[in-house]
Amino acid sequence: MDVRVARAAWARCWGAGCRRGASRLPPPPPGAVDVAELLRGASAAEGGPPEAAARRLPGGCSVLLFPGQGSQTVGMGRGLLRYPRVRELYAAARRVLGYDLLELSLRGPQEALDRTAHCQPAVFVASLAAVEKLHHLQPAVIENCVAAAGFSVGEFAALVFAGAMEFSEGLYAVKIRAEAMQEASEAIPSGMLSVLGQPQTKFTFACLEAREHCKTLGIENPVCEVSNYLFPGCRVISGHLEALQFLQKNSSKYHFRRTKMLPVSGGFHTRLMEPALEPLAQVLKAIDVKKPLVAVHSNVDGNRYMHPKHIRKLLIQQVVSPVKWEQTMHAMYERGKGTEFPRTFEVGPGRQLGTILKNCNLQAWRSYSHVEVLGADEDLEEDP
Repeated sequence: MDVRVARAAWARCWGAGCRRGASRLPPPPPGAVDVAELLRGASAAEGGPPEAAARRLPGGCSVLLFPGQGSQTVGMGRGLLRYPRVRELYAAARRVLGYDLLELSLRGPQEALDRTAHCQPAVFVASLAAVEKLHHLQPAVIENCVAAAGFSVGEFAALVFAGAMEFSEGLYAVKIRAEAMQEASEAIPSGMLSVLGQPQTKFTFACLEAREHCKTLGIENPVCEVSNYLFPGCRVISGHLEALQFLQKNSSKYHFRRTKMLPVSGGFHTRLMEPALEPLAQVLKAIDVKKPLVAVHSNVDGNRYMHPKHIRKLLIQQVVSPVKWEQTMHAMYERGKGTEFPRTFEVGPGRQLGTILKNCNLQAWRSYSHVEVLGADEDLEEDP
């Protein structure tokens, strides 16, 4: 999709409210929680009275983690609808996307929800709706948030949460990204294989032999490489389906303890996604990106985003680069001996990021909670 097509879709989506070729989307729906404003207030408190600073000692701070594609499930959003303004977020999403995302999220079918073009926006919106729920139940968690990170598409939700993008603009970028990645994945049969290894597992060597196998099948320039670093000994490998099938068949040779194909349609975070780069680059040029109000860590290197140009560059690079989530967890939770860990909240469908955190940093995980999006929460309570 070139930029003219993207802009035309944008104009159709917003009708008379969007001039031809305009580069600005309307703001989030009226009354939606202004997370950026909350965070500005929290930042100002750092220079305020001593009691405000005391609240932001490590044990009183919070970190938010936003899940990515693969966490989607039919019914997500059901546990959010009774909270203020969640339906408004979904109404705004319908205007941006041109279809009823809430209906698809609640009732499926699962095959439709699993499509890359649908599940990325669905996870993005469900995660930010979960922030609204968290804000309603425990407003201090939002006010005292010091860092955020998102897995793959979750990074867009983290940036919206941190005030770097408006909700509607961030969702539009996710829409273009998801459609472009769907198109790229349909061009070549590819996928992602989750691999739990052992100390002697050599992932790089296994990928090399899988590529050599593909060459014997007549596949030119085969792709097979680590695309996600999850926790010690656990990786996701992406590439041509023939390569992944070869790895599964020969798992004992490479000392794989367990392998599992992921419910995604393509070899994401590899050069197989190169066709998606230009559409995403064009839409990121068109939207207003600001410096995040709290630290947001990039999937590409685990480090904090520094400025808008940095955000645009790495969000594009992320599409064809491995997600260094293990490295991100180490960077976010690094602290001196005896220092308390912040409270961690996974906002969005699934608890995969909590499981990964447990395997990366058990002490940090002890302060972990999940904001349920399917039904009632067991681990969150309203503040008195």
